[in-house]
Amino acid sequence: MTDAREKRLKALANRHRLQILEWLRAPTRNFRPQVDGDLETDGVCAVLIEEKLGLAQPTTAQHLKALVDARFLIPKRIKKWTFYRRDEKAIRKFMKELRKEV
Repeated sequence: MTDAREKRLKALANRHRLQILEWLRAPTRNFRPQVDGDLETDGVCAVLIEEKLGLAQPTTAQHLKALVDARFLIPKRIKKWTFYRRDEKAIRKFMKELRKEV
């Protein structure tokens, strides 16, 4: 198993991270409208993800970083905020590779 694959599996081994990925699959259904950025094209502001998770900002930031490092999320800066959306291509590729091995 490669280090990258292990990192991705570890990122998925947390219920909060899985929940974030699930919510971001349908951001307009799962999050309230935001002032800056389009929920679908720009992603969801980290503040909205933090509110929905009900966790402290540093904890939420750690979860988001793990998902970005695993290449499941794409971050985008708009003004002073960071927005996150799923990297569907990377997720599909990972799932395809995983199916071959398991």
